[in-house]
Amino acid sequence: MTTRILTGITTTGTPHLGNYAGAIRPAIVASRDPQADSFYFLADYHALIKCDDPLRIQRSRLEIAATWLACGLDPERATFYRQSDIPEIPELTWLLTCVAGKGLLNRAHAYKASVDKNLENGEDPDAGVTMGLFSYPILMAADILMFNAHKVPVGRDQIQHVEMARDIGQRFNHLFGAGKELFTLPEAVIEEGVATLPGLDGRKMSKSYDNTIPLFGSARQLKDAIARIVTDSRAPGEPKDPDNSHLFTLYQGFATPTQQAAFRDELLSGLAWGEAKQRLFQLLDDELGEARERYHALVERPSDLEDILLAGAAKARRTATPFLEQLRESVGLRSFRSQAQGPAGGRKKAAKGARFVSFRERDGSFHFRLLAADGEELLLSRAFADPKAAGAASQRVVEEGADALDLRAGANRFALWLDGELLAQSPAYADASQRDAGMARLREALASLAA
Repeated sequence: MTTRILTGITTTGTPHLGNYAGAIRPAIVASRDPQADSFYFLADYHALIKCDDPLRIQRSRLEIAATWLACGLDPERATFYRQSDIPEIPELTWLLTCVAGKGLLNRAHAYKASVDKNLENGEDPDAGVTMGLFSYPILMAADILMFNAHKVPVGRDQIQHVEMARDIGQRFNHLFGAGKELFTLPEAVIEEGVATLPGLDGRKMSKSYDNTIPLFGSARQLKDAIARIVTDSRAPGEPKDPDNSHLFTLYQGFATPTQQAAFRDELLSGLAWGEAKQRLFQLLDDELGEARERYHALVERPSDLEDILLAGAAKARRTATPFLEQLRESVGLRSFRSQAQGPAGGRKKAAKGARFVSFRERDGSFHFRLLAADGEELLLSRAFADPKAAGAASQRVVEEGADALDLRAGANRFALWLDGELLAQSPAYADASQRDAGMARLREALASLAA
């Protein structure tokens, strides 16, 4: 069974070592599993909650996109996109807002921390609290539930948000699922030992505390940051306590068990803090050096990054668009055509069959999708200049007939050709057997439309 994995990073600053160890590295490792279907994104809507500097957000989006790719994320294997390029996510956020309990949101850590700080300062409990901050867990739930993720790699401080996504999804299923699980209930995944790295002062490494170690600064910047790590006053030759050393905790996040054991022994034997910091620098520079070069090359080619992210968004929307249509139906936001007149003058819901759905992209082009009766996407067309051309092409497909289709199978998807030109493609499938089953469902759908 394929496991869907999803995670993202908020675009409010330059990626640091904690982002890499706690989210990026384990996510990229997971994406290489042949049984994984990976969705990784830039959480730029979330950034608006924390930052009102447009230039900083724009720069951060660029830097974080380059970071994921430099660290080894394969956009051909994973679905890599910007949150803001998926218009279905804010619509789903509203659907979930309508079922999320205020009491649940009152318990969110970020909101409670803001309230507690206000009370300590003698201010109104909600002073400075925006609805973005208060509703943050619902937007995160929409990120996760939109793609029915099974596993969500997060830092330990984000576990609560995954649990809240489960609660909200379960509530929606109960109210609108009609006995069917519309949403998969996600599970948080923590990589033990490196999920939350300490910063220079021992607190969690965070941009909020300004205690981070830049991920892809120069070697000199890396060395200078490590030199500022707070240590105790024990002199060279005095035994050091590895278990209470922030420096050793950082070292553990990147060293092999053998390296960890050797470093621990040296600290216990009196290794000087200056030399210990040099060992940490060398360990990190060895791991990050090649990725640092790739990162800087990518940052210099923003147009290439834009193309990769737009392709990822198109791939993500092939899942999101038909699923949101199903969710709209479930809550009653249905087309009037989905109802038929009953024999006694009453109204009843008509059975829904296979259908073509046309839509317009942000660039002004038009496309059509062919959906099966259950809402599964079977085909996504190429771009057309106007809606009439898209409609005529979909009609031609029906008129040609299921048996006359020019279907060409690829490794994990198939394509439909018409008059010697590529007309539409299927979604990506996990393997050839699922691809072939998709081709069979396509023929059945078209046969039903021609009947």
